Amino acid sequence: MLFSALAAATLALLGSSPAQAGVIPQKRATVCNGHAELCNRSYGNVTYFGSHDSFAFSKDPLALAADQNVDIPTQLGLGVRMLQAQSHKNDLDGEIHFCHTSCLLFDGGKVVDYLKTVKTFLDANPNEVLTFIFTNPEGLDLKTVWAPAFEQSGMDKLAFVPPKPGTPVKQSEWPTLGEMIDSGKRVVVFLDAGADSGAVPYLMPEFQMIWEPPFSVTDPNFPCKVDRIAGPLSTEDHMYMINHNLNTALFGDDDLLVPAKSKAKTTNAVPSILANANGCTPIGGNRAPSFLLLDFVDVGEGQKAANLLNGLPA
Repeated sequence: MLFSALAAATLALLGSSPAQAGVIPQKRATVCNGHAELCNRSYGNVTYFGSHDSFAFSKDPLALAADQNVDIPTQLGLGVRMLQAQSHKNDLDGEIHFCHTSCLLFDGGKVVDYLKTVKTFLDANPNEVLTFIFTNPEGLDLKTVWAPAFEQSGMDKLAFVPPKPGTPVKQSEWPTLGEMIDSGKRVVVFLDAGADSGAVPYLMPEFQMIWEPPFSVTDPNFPCKVDRIAGPLSTEDHMYMINHNLNTALFGDDDLLVPAKSKAKTTNAVPSILANANGCTPIGGNRAPSFLLLDFVDVGEGQKAANLLNGLPA
């Protein structure tokens, strides 16, 4: 650690080394989410490559509810830094699982096991900031259902707590990635429902800080409008996510939608992603989206698109 001439002279007069004088060098992150350029960038001013229904991975062509081809460690290895998942209480064991619509349709296993898997990655990669966006359609209790899964996995120790729990964080008020990594609080957790009470401060209400365009889209042009938003903040004070996961109607029935896997290479290509992002930019304060939510993240160019939106080399 470098000291000024005055500081060095003072230490010399005291006859002590920096350590003896109680000066402890502070560790600073120099590479954040793989890029030095992102360390001084606000969390709210970064675009993250995201995985839709991240738990729902299968190579079985008959698994029509599967939204991903590869498992969580592989997704993270591809550069995914936002993991989305849908929760349900499993009637067989009474525990919270990640399941697609119903645990009978696609059961991705216990939430606590999923979190342990991600925690293993984070422990091995201490300079990464990660986001969870979880759905809570049954309104499961924060303290008795959600918090235990985070505590048993150790994920609660890494979870970011806003400066004023219960108050939405404006897009412009987030700390930098470097500050989050330095503090050890580098996992941001949003729930789509049931997180308004502030009972568990690190489980934050998604729509008070993130707006979304329509989901379950079947139009490959991804027309943009604000579909889900809540709270006192303006649209410009929210971050936003583009739901860039295309669906197709099974047997022509709009009530039976499945992921358009055969079109994933085109959907997940840079031109399609950037066109979607550009369509939402005027609504989002002329900023790039914070999150790109994709199916089949191993297909196409999701990470390349995120890099371009971040102003980084593709």
